[in-house]
Amino acid sequence: MLIIQLVIGFFMPSAGVSRGALARLKKAANLVPVKRVVTLTDGSEFEFYSTPLTMAEREKATKDAGTDEAGAFALQLLINKAQDENGQRMFSAAEASELKNDVRDEDLQALMLALLTGDSNVTEEEAKN
Repeated sequence: MLIIQLVIGFFMPSAGVSRGALARLKKAANLVPVKRVVTLTDGSEFEFYSTPLTMAEREKATKDAGTDEAGAFALQLLINKAQDENGQRMFSAAEASELKNDVRDEDLQALMLALLTGDSNVTEEEAKN
């Protein structure tokens, strides 16, 4: 038993050392939902909430997109992360096709850009750039 503890202790860093750094990073992450407001092409505003992006969410969106194409990745992030004011997801995976086919590209780009950049107010002109 002592040998196992020594081996584990050798390959794993001291809990006290890494815990302090990890605790600081987790505190700094502040993963609370932030309100995002995007001005759509018709002049109306679309509001949604999302938490800052984590590495795990990025990996999941990449896997769910099933391609390396940036647009598919960003759309998957929007589907996975956009929430209403009550914390409920606004879109389902089954709605991906409708989002791509029935929503103006400029509007969809603006929503995805707001999510990726963390900007809370994205205009149509910013989404085009």
